Amino acid sequence: MGKVHDQLTQHGRQGALAFTGTDVERKVLEAAYDFMADEASGIGFLFSGWCQTALPHRKLPDDQVWTLKTDYVRLMVEPGSVEINDQVVRVGVPYGSRARLILLYLQSEAIRTNSREIELGRSLRIWLGKLGVPIGGKSMRDVRDQALRLSRCRMTFQITQGDKVGFINQNLIDTAMFSMEGGSLLETVQLSERFFLELKRHPVPVQEGAIRALSNNSQALDVYCWLAYRLRALQGPTMITWAALMPQFGRAYSDRKEFRRRFVENLQMALAVYPDANVEVVRGGLKLMNSRPAVPEKGAKVLI
Repeated sequence: MGKVHDQLTQHGRQGALAFTGTDVERKVLEAAYDFMADEASGIGFLFSGWCQTALPHRKLPDDQVWTLKTDYVRLMVEPGSVEINDQVVRVGVPYGSRARLILLYLQSEAIRTNSREIELGRSLRIWLGKLGVPIGGKSMRDVRDQALRLSRCRMTFQITQGDKVGFINQNLIDTAMFSMEGGSLLETVQLSERFFLELKRHPVPVQEGAIRALSNNSQALDVYCWLAYRLRALQGPTMITWAALMPQFGRAYSDRKEFRRRFVENLQMALAVYPDANVEVVRGGLKLMNSRPAVPEKGAKVLI
């Protein structure tokens, strides 16, 4: 358990705030407090490919293709289209924290129910509410926008494991999530068969309490999911250089020093909700060491 968690245990939230001096330190403490205060202890699941790559954090031009390449995974997301008043209009690729939360919900429900048909409507609203996402107004408009982008885009994963290369090249979702007429949530949505099979083969468990604490920070969400994937199967101390981290986490930065500063801030947020993660910032990058998994294996296996 890290220093911030010890402070919260010994002094409580208000007392621990006295030890913070910067906005980042206060945000880290609040994230740790939210995580430690979570009593539901729910478990979510992600396809391992999403833990090794990421969607954009900000909106791109509607016709722009998103590509991201790391040592083991290459992701390409092509924007989809809709027909409005007899004209075909691009809707752009999904981005930001809301797209990530919707993806997590769809994948978690698919694992829980062992079905690629996912219930929406009331279930999605309840789940988003549990994560602290307001159900109404601008927040729900953002959810609708990202749901439309996710249901229309086409994703290609190229995954390299040793001398083997695998592909997933299709729409993530076979059906739309919202009706085009009234904009209301449909009752169900269906994941594509190939993606569902890959998700079942390679699920990564995450703590829903951790996701809730980071629900408005897409960069910290990505770092947390990456740690949940990397640390659970670590064979021994592993050095990850800044150069290796930048393709996955630093696409928005041209200056490596600025990327390093912002990455460390988001790493602190991720560690606030993964107190058993054994990670050190060292000269040249990060040192990952043997750690307990983000979700106890017994709890994760019950659902898989």
